[in-house]
Amino acid sequence: MGDDSEWLKLPVDQKCEHKLWKARLSGYEEALKIFQKIKDEKSPEWSKFLGLIKKFVTDSNAVVQLKGLEAALVYVENAHVAGKTTGEVVSGVVSKVFNQPKAKAKELGIEICLMYIEIEKGEAVQEELLKGLDNKNPKIVVACIETLRKALSEFGSKIILLKPIIKVLPKLFESREKAIRDEAKLIAVEIYRWIRDALRPPLQNINSVQLKELEEEWVRLPTGAPKPSRFLRSQQELEAKLELQQSAGGDAEGGGDDGDEVPQIDAYELLEAVEVLSKLPKDFYDKIEAKKWQERKEALEAVEVLVKNPKLEAGDYADLVKALKKVVPTILEKFKEKKPQVVQALQEAIDAIFLTTTLQNISEDVLAVMDNKNPTIKQQTSLFIARSFRHCTASTLPKSLLKPFCAALLKHINDSAPEVRDAAFEALGTALKVVGEKAVNPFLADVDKLKLDKIKECSEKVELVHGKKAGLAADKKEFKPVPGRTAASGAAGDKDMKDISAPKPGPLKKAPATKAGGPPKKGKPTAPGGTGSTGTKNKKGLETKEIVEPELSIEVCEEKASVVLPPTCIQVLDSSNWKERLACMEEFQKAVELMDRTEMPCQALVRMLAKKPGWKETNFQVMQMKLHIVALIAQKGNFSKTSAQIVLDGLVDKIGDVKCGNNAKEAMTAIAEACMLPWTAEQVMSMAFSQKNPKNQSETLNWLSNAIKEFGFSGLNVKAFISNVKTALAATNPAVRTSAITLLGVMYLYVGPSLRMFFEDEKPALLSQIDAEFEKMQGQSPPAPTRGISKHSTSGTDEGEDGDEPDDGGNDVVDLLPRTEISDKITSELVSKIGDKNWKIRKEGLDEVAGIINEAKFIQPNIGELPTALKGRLNDSNKILVQQTLNILQQLAVAMGPNIKQHVKNLGIPIITVLGDSKNNVRAAALATVNAWAEQTGMKEWLEGEDLSEELKKENPFLRQELLGWLAEKLPSLRSTPTDLILCVPHLYSCLEDRNGDVRKKAQDALPFFMMHLGYEKMAKATGKLKPTSKDQVLAMLEKAKANMPAKPAAPTKATSKPMGGSAPAKFQPASAPAEDSVSSSAEPRPDPKKAKAPGVSSKAKSAQGKKVPSKTSLKEDEDKSGPIFIVVPNGKEQRMKDEKGLKVLKWNFTTPRDEYIEQLKTQMSSCVAKWLQDEMFHSDFQHHNKALAVMVDHLESEKEGVIGCLDLILKWLTLRFFDTNTSVLMKALEYLKLLFTLLSEEEYHLTENEASSFIPYLILKVGEPKDVIRKDVRAILNRMCLVYPASKMFPFIMEGTKSKNSKQRAECLEELGCLVESYGMNVCQPTPGKALKEIAIHIGDRDNAVRNAALNTIVTVYNVHGDQVFKLIGNLSEKDMSMLEERIKRSAKRPSAAPIKQVEEKPQRTQSISSNANMLRKGPAEDMSSKLNQARSMSGHPEAAQMVRREFQLDLDEIENDNGTVRCEMPELVQHKLDDIFEPVLIPEPKIRAVSPHFDDMHSNTASTINFIISQVASGDINTSIQALTQIDEVLRQEDKAEAMSGHIDQFLIATFMQLRLIYNTHMADEKLEKDEIIKLYSCIIGNMISLFQIESLAREASTGVLKDLMHGLITLMLDSRIEDLEEGQQVIRSVNLLVVKVLEKSDQTNILSALLVLLQDSLLATASSPKFSELVMKCLWRMVRLLPDTINSINLDRILLDIHIFMKVFPKEKLKQCKSEFPIRTLKTLLHTLCKLKGPKILDHLTMIDNKNESELEAHLCRMMKHSMDQTGSKSDKETEKGASRLDEKSSKAKVNDFLAEIFKKIGSKENTKEGLAELYEYKKKYSDADIEPFLKNSSQFFQSYVERGLRVIEMEREGKGRIPTSTGISPQMEVTCVPTPTSTVSSIGNTNGEEVGPSVYLERLKILRQRCGLDNAKQDDRPPLTSLLSKPAVPTVASSTDMLHSKLSQLRESREQHQHSDLDSNQIHSSGTMTTSSSSTANIDDLKKRLERIKSSRK
Repeated sequence: MGDDSEWLKLPVDQKCEHKLWKARLSGYEEALKIFQKIKDEKSPEWSKFLGLIKKFVTDSNAVVQLKGLEAALVYVENAHVAGKTTGEVVSGVVSKVFNQPKAKAKELGIEICLMYIEIEKGEAVQEELLKGLDNKNPKIVVACIETLRKALSEFGSKIILLKPIIKVLPKLFESREKAIRDEAKLIAVEIYRWIRDALRPPLQNINSVQLKELEEEWVRLPTGAPKPSRFLRSQQELEAKLELQQSAGGDAEGGGDDGDEVPQIDAYELLEAVEVLSKLPKDFYDKIEAKKWQERKEALEAVEVLVKNPKLEAGDYADLVKALKKVVPTILEKFKEKKPQVVQALQEAIDAIFLTTTLQNISEDVLAVMDNKNPTIKQQTSLFIARSFRHCTASTLPKSLLKPFCAALLKHINDSAPEVRDAAFEALGTALKVVGEKAVNPFLADVDKLKLDKIKECSEKVELVHGKKAGLAADKKEFKPVPGRTAASGAAGDKDMKDISAPKPGPLKKAPATKAGGPPKKGKPTAPGGTGSTGTKNKKGLETKEIVEPELSIEVCEEKASVVLPPTCIQVLDSSNWKERLACMEEFQKAVELMDRTEMPCQALVRMLAKKPGWKETNFQVMQMKLHIVALIAQKGNFSKTSAQIVLDGLVDKIGDVKCGNNAKEAMTAIAEACMLPWTAEQVMSMAFSQKNPKNQSETLNWLSNAIKEFGFSGLNVKAFISNVKTALAATNPAVRTSAITLLGVMYLYVGPSLRMFFEDEKPALLSQIDAEFEKMQGQSPPAPTRGISKHSTSGTDEGEDGDEPDDGGNDVVDLLPRTEISDKITSELVSKIGDKNWKIRKEGLDEVAGIINEAKFIQPNIGELPTALKGRLNDSNKILVQQTLNILQQLAVAMGPNIKQHVKNLGIPIITVLGDSKNNVRAAALATVNAWAEQTGMKEWLEGEDLSEELKKENPFLRQELLGWLAEKLPSLRSTPTDLILCVPHLYSCLEDRNGDVRKKAQDALPFFMMHLGYEKMAKATGKLKPTSKDQVLAMLEKAKANMPAKPAAPTKATSKPMGGSAPAKFQPASAPAEDSVSSSAEPRPDPKKAKAPGVSSKAKSAQGKKVPSKTSLKEDEDKSGPIFIVVPNGKEQRMKDEKGLKVLKWNFTTPRDEYIEQLKTQMSSCVAKWLQDEMFHSDFQHHNKALAVMVDHLESEKEGVIGCLDLILKWLTLRFFDTNTSVLMKALEYLKLLFTLLSEEEYHLTENEASSFIPYLILKVGEPKDVIRKDVRAILNRMCLVYPASKMFPFIMEGTKSKNSKQRAECLEELGCLVESYGMNVCQPTPGKALKEIAIHIGDRDNAVRNAALNTIVTVYNVHGDQVFKLIGNLSEKDMSMLEERIKRSAKRPSAAPIKQVEEKPQRTQSISSNANMLRKGPAEDMSSKLNQARSMSGHPEAAQMVRREFQLDLDEIENDNGTVRCEMPELVQHKLDDIFEPVLIPEPKIRAVSPHFDDMHSNTASTINFIISQVASGDINTSIQALTQIDEVLRQEDKAEAMSGHIDQFLIATFMQLRLIYNTHMADEKLEKDEIIKLYSCIIGNMISLFQIESLAREASTGVLKDLMHGLITLMLDSRIEDLEEGQQVIRSVNLLVVKVLEKSDQTNILSALLVLLQDSLLATASSPKFSELVMKCLWRMVRLLPDTINSINLDRILLDIHIFMKVFPKEKLKQCKSEFPIRTLKTLLHTLCKLKGPKILDHLTMIDNKNESELEAHLCRMMKHSMDQTGSKSDKETEKGASRLDEKSSKAKVNDFLAEIFKKIGSKENTKEGLAELYEYKKKYSDADIEPFLKNSSQFFQSYVERGLRVIEMEREGKGRIPTSTGISPQMEVTCVPTPTSTVSSIGNTNGEEVGPSVYLERLKILRQRCGLDNAKQDDRPPLTSLLSKPAVPTVASSTDMLHSKLSQLRESREQHQHSDLDSNQIHSSGTMTTSSSSTANIDDLKKRLERIKSSRK
């Protein structure tokens, strides 16, 4: 009970919310008592329960809910705040009470709803109940209908709006639930009680049985008018009165009134339209023109009776109106009557006529009467014009109409009769008032001032009709249709107008019975559009409709303004002191900001602002505020066009003002929102172009461009704009022209390419500018309107009877284009020409027609007899004429637009007949024509009727296959089809069994699309008439088609898109559709691939040409398929990437592919994929996709270039296939992908970021497929991808895949991550190992067992690589997860030996077999260095450039063979641009050895990988990253205990450092934007670090020769950089570098540094571009070394140094050195040798062991001379003698052994291993003994061997002699430029490419092989190149490896030695010889192949 007692203590409101139902029950009971006690309805007690009432009615416990409902009812009845809860409570009642089984609950619910209605909340209740009608639960629907019925019965039709209920009635009658239908019947009876027969029309389409039942019920109803039995609170007194009257027994008058008024609700809308035309008397048209007036009168009376019907049916009233129109001149001429009552009657009559038509339509008649001599007629006509003008607005009184009237009126103002003059003044004054001075002034140019003043005076007195109307119709939703209708007439011309105006007189006369007098009659046409006009709706009505007000006089305005503005403000408005005016404006603004919309007198306020000085205000601050206030008024008030007219002039005047222009634009935008853009724009444009200020004109155009984007294009008058734009284009001021072109660009977005036609006659220069602007807009979709939307959308729904309005909206833009009437040009002569017997004359006729259409551009639908004439030509015997006719018909479709619909039957179907022509080109033309037509008309017209089925019936195979192909293309995109489609089915079945195979195939293709629209049942039923055998066959096909049947396209999201079904051509973006468009592009995929409506609007031409292909015969197709399937477009891929980057096209990123993506891909593919293949690829049937994939597999090998060129598109297309549900396609796609990635890795291609990001995420989706086979395939592809895309970049994509909802996908992705870590080490983990592992560890707690296991296994894998460090990285795990992980790690440790073997079995693809005994190294630091560097140094993100660099350096043999041109090596260019991505070719994953056991030295490994990472950041392109990395390294170096950690990383660190130096030199220093302080800071860090490093001798000695050489090169270049000297702290930097160089010289390994300096000197002397200063500094360093020699001689490896000197002297013999400008080099060399001789004595000669052929240089001789010289001074003669003797002996012996020596050489050449060495020796020998005869040795060998030797010698000669050096453009030495490239292409210094001539590609090929081998990469794999033994391992060819090679070998060596240390059982094949690995040889066959290819290359190069 403790629980109970707790809640008992709670206050009531808390009990009501308690968890316990008892508590709530008690709470509701108490609440009920409280509610009954409260007497005051405004008591604060009510408010406490405000938020709880919804809970009362929606309680989950049925018993408690009942009590809650009782309490709620009392609350609603008595509480004054109850109204606030209406929405939520009623919605609660609907959803939670009406579905209760207890009748009591339902009753209470209904009672609550009725009570809300009683407290004045009827609308909200009704809204919720109507929503309830859509509920799926029939109980709720029944209860909602019942509630509505009771409400109507009790409150009557004034309170309950009937229109929405009547709207849903037909739907309710169609319900499956009987209860709903019965309830619908009851409510229909109730509605009938209130509005009687007005209910019949809306229900005429319901089931006839139901209608009959209703009729029976309706008859039984009492005839008396119904009365409400319950009243609103506000009407309670009326209720009392009614009761009194009833008790008195009288029939209450008040009730009677009510009853009378009731049927008027919506009556007009619900009335049936009457057809009157057929009921006209037969002789009406004769009688109306009869001479006797009685007959004319009879005729008119007959019409009058008919048109009294309240609603007339739409029809062609043209003739009737024409007959009646003759009344106008008659009436005007009758004005000569003197009798006042006659004149008054005539005035009323003509005014009434005016209301039914437009001024335009009667202008001719009126103007004709103006010249009448009778002054009374002239006077009355002028007055009539004045009255008519009052009804017009600026838009309905255009200049074209105003001009003739003004001309006629100007004559009258000079008339002798004063009354005529006054009437003319009044008319002109009215015109002035309506359209503004700007528009009228041009016509008044010649009027003298007096008369002009008189006109203006009249203008001020005029009150426009619109204002009166607003007053009269305050309680009606008012007045949109009038301007709307007259505007329509302007655009649509006379004919449409008659259609609109004729049926109106009936309702006009009948409608407003309550109000008399003229103008209001015009108000009634709003009834069809408006809903019921209750008081509550009034406010909304004002917002959505145009606000109309009369023009007020200045006095009235002042009066109104004084009410709302402070008095001081009005007094100082026109003060002469600007400060006072400013203060006044500030007060004005405050007042406006605080005003309420309803109270704001907009016109009065803007009049005050316009008051003197008005818009001539001189102070810009005051002016700015003024303009801002105008904007505020327009935004906040009910701003009318009248008010707008007052200010627009001033705004346009100020728009070009520098200071006030923006405020003016802001005000204009606000006005455009208030008065609609179309009207505002027209006003503003006419004002701007009637003045001369070019700044104003250009700014107005700019404003308009912007406004169109903000408001959208709907309703704008294109014609008016085009004329204004043309004026602007002709302007002398360039700014105006530019603005005009920009405006055209914006219009182009909405109107499409047709806009250009209007400007074709402009000057070519202008036209090209316009075209350029259009080009920019190409493919962009118009932005969704952001302003003016709410108004438009509400008015759109309020107006128009269902379908009419949206239709107009869709064709809006098309209709705005001015169309020419060409029927008068289609003369009978032309028609007879077209039908002439002589074909030449027929051709002439057709040419003429083409000319007419061309000239007219856009034409009206009336084209006379042209259709019949052209139809005849479609079966002309002359095929050329048939084609010409088809072209004309294509033109016609474009020119006529959607109006071409009416010609489909008489012209369109005959075009289809032409599809049966035997000539291929004629059929293609016919198909293009049909498509052009269908694009304009949509498909409905074609499919209606029997015509199409008749065509299909013809047994013409061509016709059948073309027509079926066309239908198969068009049907899928239709949402619905006419029922007549079923007529085609029997013929479709006969086509399925046609003799012709193509026909059968096309019929099978079309079958699913027929079924999509007709359904399987109908199709199966139609087989009933077939023969039994045929029937079985067809039924089998139907079954098959049923499986492939596509879904129907989804309905569009808005009603506005109705015309998009095809009535608007694709190139016009319908103005009403922007909203829908934006929806479709972001949310809903619209499966409608054939409509080019999505943002990438394809031009018609393209679509037509695209559709031709499928229709070709099979023979033709076979021919077509012979060519390549992928066309290589130069730079195509790069361009596509740029477009995607620049957002010109959609980024490939979606959850499911939408149409716009598919369309875009199609467009992009069209230029580089064979058309027939593209058709297969984008076919709707999956079998075609399979076919396409098969073709792509076949062509993969033969079209590598093409595949790589289109790779991005191919991958995108394959991602689309991943979304297909068909497994066979998916399997085939994966098969293709495996082959594709194998090919790419063979080609050493690297995926670009773009390709990867648009493909990998979608591939990863498929890793979660339920089918095992697919998952395996996807995993295999992911493995292969690592060969073409860095694993570290793959990692984040796969990581993203682990976040999927699909557990299989999560598990597979986690497994894949484990494999990546296992294969590539921790460095693949991105962004950092810690973050990555934390994310993986999350999955240990996953719901799914497989995912948990995968996560655990992955972490165990990391543990195996990384040891206990893992626990740090994964952070805190829950206890459970941690114990699972520990358990798993223990288990894995128990079986260490099994794991690696299993790994190899499972993932054979992961190891790339280099060769059986290749060193199996884990790819750790190498991948780390390159990929990390890539990421850290995103120096310039151009994947395209990177691409080019890579391809350059692949030196593809195929390419070189095929290219016979001369080679221009442009490597330096490439090198300069890109230092980073060139790493990537080396990223071929190296084989990994088995996992290192967990006892691995964890700490060491982890520190190593950290240091690797930091070092990689040193070379970052981002200065800050680099500085941070350097700082971290500096910290390590400065602490002695930690410095050792750097051991083993020195080369790597130095490489990163000098790469950074190079980067600064080449990039940062040249970058203007970079602060030079930053660079100085970076230099300081680098130099500081180096000094720290070179102070630690043990570390300094680790630097290798190659690295030292590059480092010295970098430092010396830096010292010579003049740009540094110019900087403030530059000198300091150079001093520090000096110090550093000294340190390097002293502390490095002396052999290495000396060797490095010698090589550097040699390179600098060879490089012509190198500065002498550079060589000089290198020599200074050498001198310093010489000075150090006495101390260091014992630690130096003299053999190596002498080898370097030997090479130097070989390259620079004494003669050559003497030619140098400076004598320093020769002196340096001598000094060095002299010092060495001095220090070592004769022993020096023992150190020549590394030199193979001492005779190649003068070194030995030089040393001997020196020794001799020193001996002369010190030693005895005898020594010299022996010396001489020895040398002589040496010479003899060498000559004697010549033959043996040569035999030895040839033996070497013949052996596989030493062939290279042998050739080198032979070359040296030949060079030394040029007369030596090697012929005998070659004679005995094969021809092949001889040519091989010759070729080999030539290659060596080219290398040695250096056939050409790369021409360098910069001042950097070429050596440096080449070594800049951190790839295996870096030069090997011994190969001297250094003589200033050109180097052939073979040299680079040779080098590449050497370098590949040095890095442990197999040559056999790359195009089967033979392996060559590593040159470094042989002292024979001495080299200094460039830094990158050193890095790779060094790192691999370190890793190797470490592992060797750990596992003594490592593969015995590991060799360490000078830090390189040797690979074993490959098969001889490969060598032979390569030799042949090299031969071909060489011969082509000659």
